[in-house]
Amino acid sequence: MSVIRVPVADLKEFMKQAFLKVGVPAKDIEIIVDVLIRSDIHGIESHGIGRLKMYLDFIKDKVQTPVTNIEIIKESPSTALIDGHYGMGHVISYRAMALAIEKAKMVGIGAVAVRNSTHFGICGYYPLMAANEGLIGLTVTNARPTVAPTFSRDPMYGTNPIAFAAPTDEEFPFLLDMATSIIQKGKVETLDREGKPVPAGLVIDKEGHFHSDPKKVLELFRSKEAALLPLGGVGEELGGHKGYGLGLMVEILSSALSGGPFSWGLSGFDDQGNKIPNKLGHFFLALNVANFIDLDEFRQITGNILRAMRNAGKLPGCDRIYTAGEKGHNREQYIMEHGVPIKETMQKTMLQIKKDYDLKIELPF
Repeated sequence: MSVIRVPVADLKEFMKQAFLKVGVPAKDIEIIVDVLIRSDIHGIESHGIGRLKMYLDFIKDKVQTPVTNIEIIKESPSTALIDGHYGMGHVISYRAMALAIEKAKMVGIGAVAVRNSTHFGICGYYPLMAANEGLIGLTVTNARPTVAPTFSRDPMYGTNPIAFAAPTDEEFPFLLDMATSIIQKGKVETLDREGKPVPAGLVIDKEGHFHSDPKKVLELFRSKEAALLPLGGVGEELGGHKGYGLGLMVEILSSALSGGPFSWGLSGFDDQGNKIPNKLGHFFLALNVANFIDLDEFRQITGNILRAMRNAGKLPGCDRIYTAGEKGHNREQYIMEHGVPIKETMQKTMLQIKKDYDLKIELPF
């Protein structure tokens, strides 16, 4: 398969032109494109340029508004509840975390719940905002149901990611960004584009059988006949109930705390099968390290923790040990120099977007 590397600046310009064509304000586009390009820079192909068409389609189908108008429903010195009114999830979330950071700097902690939002890109972008300000950040979000509870065959809740970031004395912060399922639906879409199978043990059908054909899996998802598995997999032997519990913890913080819908209320369809807004919920937390301990001391201790892990004894055949955020940092250095790898299927999608929206930009394919 032909892979062409596209400079980061060119990829950003392509996305900016596309969002302008569908009526997203320029100031909001800067936020959205930064979130998306961070995904590609960190090597998360499922949530960067690969999601552009999805957002354009959401706006075209009128289930997401290009102009974002957030409303603060309730607020205290340390907390806030925001209604996103189905605007651009990246913009809603950027502003929500910025508000949490502002509150944390004033009173030590900031917690912001969001309802009626939309897909916001990579979860890890938002706690990283806090870490870059010398704070600890935490973000969670619910998602349309694709994951089966332990001992169930039905998709009942989303991949419900958790992201946590903390400043260190190293070149990059600690950044954990993980789904509470083994993989996310976006990974299946990526495997489909690459023509690769879904590894066994990740997706089950109504009879409890595993499936490896990504096209078949995506068809089964659409008909609610398949489900992803929580972290730990089937049953309790390898801790599947723990992944399930984490997923529901995220659901409670994202739905119950914001007063928003959950499970199939997030499907994006009404009872007649018509497309409607996804109505996602998010939760953002910022902690001011300086309210607990001197920031430089915290950075050093955190760095020492990470270095201790990386210096642990290695298994035979293993060259090194990583800590969360390290691989993404390394990829960023390489991709900023060499460009984002765009595979053949994504090239075709970008060419179609260019044609459909009459974008005035040259592509290297």
